[in-house]
Amino acid sequence: MRRPSLTAAAGGTLALSLVLAGCGADSDSGGGLSVSDAYIPQPVSDDMAAGFLTIVNDSSTKDELTSVTSDQAGEITVHETVGGSMREVPDLPVPAHGQLVFKSGGNHLMFDKLKRKPKQGQTLSVELHFTKSAPVVVKMPVKSATYNPTTGH
Repeated sequence: MRRPSLTAAAGGTLALSLVLAGCGADSDSGGGLSVSDAYIPQPVSDDMAAGFLTIVNDSSTKDELTSVTSDQAGEITVHETVGGSMREVPDLPVPAHGQLVFKSGGNHLMFDKLKRKPKQGQTLSVELHFTKSAPVVVKMPVKSATYNPTTGH
């Protein structure tokens, strides 16, 4: 089992950063899928945040991420960024023997209408839903707003 990973950023006048990184968090694996490097940078907004993660598909069957839910977080939608513009999408492919990467400036999760603002040191649990595989639960530790996954600080 791999450690979870989620990183996110939102643009516009409100710059948000949300990244999921392991650091003791766990994910359940569903049908050859696992999540690594999960974390959430503490959002600057009280009601919205963004997130990134990596989903690894070790199976020989492609799958699709269709939604993300959480009893703790409010509404979560899947977005892609193309040419500097982000847009909500109904699903994203998870290639066979490949990865679906969520990173700053690219694919990301948007957390909207947060039930409460996540704070550094807390953990947020989300469930990833797929076309073929069983759901995967990811526990996302909240890091500082300036956390950088490449340096670990």
